[in-house]
Amino acid sequence: MTGTLYVVGTPIGNLSDLSPRAAQTLREVDFIAAEDTRVTQKLLNHFEIKKPMTSYYQHNLRERGEEILARIESGENCAIVTDAGMPCISDPGEDLVGLCAARGIPTVVIPGPSAAISALAVSGLPTSRFSFEGFLSTNNKNRAAHLREIVNDRHTLIFFEAPHKLIYTLQDMLAVLGDRRVALCRELTKLHEEVIRTTFSGALAQYREKSPRGEYVLIVEGAPEPERTSLSLDEAVGQVKALRESGISVSDAAKQVAKETGYKKGDLYRLALQ
Repeated sequence: MTGTLYVVGTPIGNLSDLSPRAAQTLREVDFIAAEDTRVTQKLLNHFEIKKPMTSYYQHNLRERGEEILARIESGENCAIVTDAGMPCISDPGEDLVGLCAARGIPTVVIPGPSAAISALAVSGLPTSRFSFEGFLSTNNKNRAAHLREIVNDRHTLIFFEAPHKLIYTLQDMLAVLGDRRVALCRELTKLHEEVIRTTFSGALAQYREKSPRGEYVLIVEGAPEPERTSLSLDEAVGQVKALRESGISVSDAAKQVAKETGYKKGDLYRLALQ
């Protein structure tokens, strides 16, 4: 009988945040796949859990992943954990779950803390729509390209960042996205937890005087609503007709002009066909 992979969320700082169900699962599985066995061992010791572990991280995920799958397919149950928070979120566990899905291996999630969602909740920025962007590339060109792709996204943006790269990231965000509101959340649930609500320029001024410390979650304000033009309705209809003549469908043209001007798409569409 095939075993099961359990995706287990672990504390992001405060060990008291480990759920009873997560602790029970770690006690009952046959082995644990951990991003860093030294970090996970501290968690297990705190809860007096003794369980064999295997390392599973970015540089051995393919080879070790096959070994883990073979053990699960032979009937063993495995829990995968990351150093902190939910596995698979900017984490190699994503690959293992994908392999299990492709092979039809049962996968069960044991929910736990998430740094991204915790930071969003206390950011003071809109939470109804958001996008998790993870870590920006260390390559300057790729980092700028990533930011340009999302410059017009109006929903809240979530990033992870290390302290030694924070100032460079804030500089790039200011240059590409403009000076937006940002919540810088560090050391969440730990003794020195801090949430700084400011702007890119304000954060840069602060961290030029005081070096960043700890791992950060950046919650960034989305792009502002586009400014409405002062075009008359007839002029807006003229734009729709011009776009149609360039090869765009009337429906798509009306949608685009409606977004730019504030007129209703249906009105623009109807008038453009007359």
